[in-house]
Amino acid sequence: MSRTVIHLPAVALRGMTILPGMVAHFDISRDRSIHAIEEAMVGDQKIFLITQQDASVEEPARDDLYQIGVIAEVKQVIKMPNEIVRVLVEGLERGELASFLSQEKYLMAEVILFDEKTAEEEELMPEAKEAMLRCIRETVLKYQKANGHMSKEFLRQVEEQQDVGTLMQQVAYNLPLYYTQKQKILEAVDLTSQYETLMAILLNEVEVISLKNEFQAKVKERVDKNQKEYLLREQMKLIREELGEDNTQSDAEHFLEEVKKLKADKTVKERIKKEIERFKNIASSSSESAVSRGYIETLLELPWNKASKDNKDLANAEKILDEDHYGLEKVKERMLEFLAVRNLTHKGESPIICLVGPPGTGKTSIARSVAKALNKKYVRICLGGVRDEAEIRGHRKTYVGAMPGRIINGLKSAGVKNPLMLLDEIDKVSSDYKGDTSSALLEVLDNEQNSYFRDHYVELPVDLSEVLFIATANSVQTIPRPLLDRMELIEVSSYTENEKAHIAKEHLIAKQIEKNGLKESELTFQNGAIEQLIRSYTREAGVRNLERKIGEICRKAAREIYEGKKKKVTISTKNLEHYLGKEKYTFDKKNEKDEVGIVRGLAWTSVGGDTLEIEVNVMPGKGEFKLTGQLGDVMKESAQAGISYIRSVSEQYQIPDDFFTRHDIHIHIPEGAVPKDGPSAGVTMATAMLSAITGKKVRADVAMTGEITLRGRVLPIGGLKEKTLAAKNAGIRTVCVPGKNEKDIEELSAEIKKDLEIVYADTIEDILKIAFVKE
Repeated sequence: MSRTVIHLPAVALRGMTILPGMVAHFDISRDRSIHAIEEAMVGDQKIFLITQQDASVEEPARDDLYQIGVIAEVKQVIKMPNEIVRVLVEGLERGELASFLSQEKYLMAEVILFDEKTAEEEELMPEAKEAMLRCIRETVLKYQKANGHMSKEFLRQVEEQQDVGTLMQQVAYNLPLYYTQKQKILEAVDLTSQYETLMAILLNEVEVISLKNEFQAKVKERVDKNQKEYLLREQMKLIREELGEDNTQSDAEHFLEEVKKLKADKTVKERIKKEIERFKNIASSSSESAVSRGYIETLLELPWNKASKDNKDLANAEKILDEDHYGLEKVKERMLEFLAVRNLTHKGESPIICLVGPPGTGKTSIARSVAKALNKKYVRICLGGVRDEAEIRGHRKTYVGAMPGRIINGLKSAGVKNPLMLLDEIDKVSSDYKGDTSSALLEVLDNEQNSYFRDHYVELPVDLSEVLFIATANSVQTIPRPLLDRMELIEVSSYTENEKAHIAKEHLIAKQIEKNGLKESELTFQNGAIEQLIRSYTREAGVRNLERKIGEICRKAAREIYEGKKKKVTISTKNLEHYLGKEKYTFDKKNEKDEVGIVRGLAWTSVGGDTLEIEVNVMPGKGEFKLTGQLGDVMKESAQAGISYIRSVSEQYQIPDDFFTRHDIHIHIPEGAVPKDGPSAGVTMATAMLSAITGKKVRADVAMTGEITLRGRVLPIGGLKEKTLAAKNAGIRTVCVPGKNEKDIEELSAEIKKDLEIVYADTIEDILKIAFVKE
């Protein structure tokens, strides 16, 4: 390769490379560059243009410039404002910078010229040049297909151009390449190097543009999809507004906002969101829309993970329970134990307690007090007469009018997942063809299962393990055994007269005075009046009727005070009849004298204890055995067992062998119109029959209770507290009870046992020794 050296003024270009055959303009402002242009215009208008490696350098040195530049001819020079000169040049040929001869006023460069027609080019075969032409054309077409911004004129030139070198120059300066890429082309001196460099740049650009177009297509698709959805939503909104259904979308958006605020697990939220999406696509006029809306609202109202903070103050709980209730020591003690365990373990698992006792004994009200003491939300669910399983488990959503069960509704009304839930009258649930209600309660009242209670309507597991369930019942006899097994029984027994008096003084009177608009100073009760009111106007185990009678007195007193007849009313034993009328109840007092064939037994009723006087007559006859007084099957069998026992020991009591064939025995229990049944009158009937047969008198101040066997053994019975109270009220001094009931008697308060002699009997002989009058 032959080389020629020439001297030319030079200009350093920033961010720009000019190729041979390329016409371009650029602006210059540096003094040395302007002086170099002026020097070129004075001479043959030739100038050497070389590109800076770093465009930010103001005064470039030799090392700051590329090695290869272009010799150009200055076509036009225009002075612009702010001392800027715009120069139009045409690239002529490549040149290599050898050195700078001067750098003071302007750059004077020593430039080595290249012989463009190299030996290598001359040796290239026509076939090789044709291959190069075709490859360049194909690549340019690919570039045009990818880019799409090339003029038809340029594409025509590419197709018509037959010289490889000229074609590469046209492609190089017509494509929007970065100056560093053009510099690489400029530095490729021979034809083959120029071809390889240009093709590499073109193919890389095609790849980059293809990837860019692919990304842009994806972004455009996403944007178009969003835009399409937006337009469709706006159209749907407009259609709904025209149809008067524009509230559905706003409701769905409101539901989604509520889901964000909801304290619940991810599974629950996903289920609600899925239901909301379904709700969006249902016309609001459709009946299905109302079903879906109700379901979503129910799920949003449930307290999935929302809980209240319990009051852990044991002293405060004890104070509240004592203030609200007199007596009920076992119940209070159990509640305080539960609270102590909760404080020690820090666990939310709650016991399931069942309060069993007669009506009016405070079972429901003590549950309310427990909720107050623990600072829990209180929910009461009455189960009396519920016979549909769906009342507990809810209806399936497929049914018209479906709704969740009472348990889920109770949680909704409480607003927290750990309320106190009172299941009132659990012994009165019933069953029919719609399902067994008590069986549906098994899952609710099982600590092992109720962590994942599934309501048919909700269809999602609801955690009931932190709910404190308290059930109430009047009797455990009608509660199915599997359900009873899941509850801890606490007996709420009848109140004594003294306890009723305390309850009336401390709670009921003040409550009724306030309820009837009176002041405490306007109405007072004397102690004797309260005792007479309890004894003569109410007969119950609890205090419900007592409260009603106090309320009746308050109403009449309120009328007298309002009419100005009195300013203050005092209730005493003398004027109690004026406010309540004649006495309604009198206790059957013990007989005045000892008699043959008359024995007083003790009975349990739903309103407390009572005494039953059993009468037996023996008369000549044919051995008939009569029972009257509306007796049940159990009492009839007890009488049969008693007479069989007496016949087995007839010799011991000198009863003739033919006595039972020549005499009729008649047992009667007044009152005849009142049905009676139970297993505790066996010893009483046996004693009365033996007294009538032998003619021995029975003590009038003795009462007894217990079941008898054929061999004369006395079996234990229940309801001893009520029975003992009834004996005391009747003036009985001695009470005979089965020996195995001794532990029950020990649990009675000293107030009940005061002035009573309790005799424990294992056989009927033990009772007869006490009951028969000693001659």
